[in-house]
Amino acid sequence: MHVMIIGAAGMVGRKLAERLAADGRLGTRDVERLTLVDVVAPAAPAGHGGAVEAVTADLSAPGEAERLAAKRADVVFHLAAIVSGEAEADFDKGYRINLDGTRFLFEAIRQEGLREPYAPRVVFTSSIAVFGAPFPERIGDDFFQTPLTSYGTQKAIGELLLGDYSRRGFFDGIGIRLPTICVRPGRPNLAASGFFSNILREPLSGVEAVLPVSTDVRHWFASPRAAVGFLLHAATVDTATLGARRTVSLPGLSATVAEEIEALRRVAGDRAVALIRHEPDETIARIVAGWPRDFDASRAAALGFRAETSMDEIVRAHVEDELGGRVGG
Repeated sequence: MHVMIIGAAGMVGRKLAERLAADGRLGTRDVERLTLVDVVAPAAPAGHGGAVEAVTADLSAPGEAERLAAKRADVVFHLAAIVSGEAEADFDKGYRINLDGTRFLFEAIRQEGLREPYAPRVVFTSSIAVFGAPFPERIGDDFFQTPLTSYGTQKAIGELLLGDYSRRGFFDGIGIRLPTICVRPGRPNLAASGFFSNILREPLSGVEAVLPVSTDVRHWFASPRAAVGFLLHAATVDTATLGARRTVSLPGLSATVAEEIEALRRVAGDRAVALIRHEPDETIARIVAGWPRDFDASRAAALGFRAETSMDEIVRAHVEDELGGRVGG
């Protein structure tokens, strides 16, 4: 099997590549070739027994999507995007990367298949930002999409394109609406949701963190560990069961900021919690207020997708995977 990860230099893409390299298989097939793509050169994961190619490419640039489609990967993970806060701040860049890049990729795959039969599995990472307030108490897959951010709009359009290209048989697509991934390792990014990770990650390493919203804000979470599991499962699940509704909202955990903080206290103690400093930010608070808080993910669960069931599990996963089991820096 030939697997391509577009957005492989990002946190989730890197972890996905590492997992594929470690396992050497995807479902029942060996991964003999791994192509890693991003706007910066992705690092090759250690330990992969097959061929690994790192490609620097911008999907929104002319000819780049065609160059990637010509490699005819069996599975294409499309993770590339700019995050919510950046897409809101830079309208042109958001639509160029998140929408044009996605459309160019889908169309390049279609054109490649017109030359010689080719219809790969395409896994498209969408977002719960495709939904906008007012919300029901729990959001099901059939709730209408009225995104309140440019990022959410771009992802919603991508979902529609994925469904149409799959309906026409140009590829076998599945879209997965990721919860907010927490705790994200590394440095803070430009995502409006970044503080959800910051208030856990930094204190766990003995560093101060800023909380820009009130502690009663509720949101939908899953760990990076769960995100990799989602992607691997999406690549092998029987898409015939999806029908025309090719995108699913994935399982996660509904929790408040206060519940995050209490989980941090249980794992790392009062000293870690004391490192959180409250500095209200009206822009972030406005964006977050338009985001969903809880989901009925029974459709995804029936398809075999799994996630954590407590915030303590999410915090401990970060400690185990990123901090070697120790807290406090």
